[in-house]
Amino acid sequence: MAKYKPIDMVDHYHGKICSHSDTYFQKRGDTLCTGRICNPRDLSKKPYSPEEIATHQKFSSVIAAIKALTPEQLTAYETAFASQKPKRYATLRGFIFAQEYAKLGN
Repeated sequence: MAKYKPIDMVDHYHGKICSHSDTYFQKRGDTLCTGRICNPRDLSKKPYSPEEIATHQKFSSVIAAIKALTPEQLTAYETAFASQKPKRYATLRGFIFAQEYAKLGN
């Protein structure tokens, strides 16, 4: 296995890295990570299962619920986000998403 020396804009690498696919960048908290998708999914050969479609729909409904929040609800979420101990969520959006997702249940 080859050793990779990170360039200045990338702090460190996470996961397996190969040369036959596109690189993506992702920020996790204060860390910038990169990765590659080695075997992308071919939807013509393996379409989404009913469980995956349900998950996509649930995600979409949570995003719609977040966009429909009133300013008063956003203020309440900001207060709850600031007072969380220990700090479990790095961003307010992640905190709101988790709360709205929990409201939908299983």
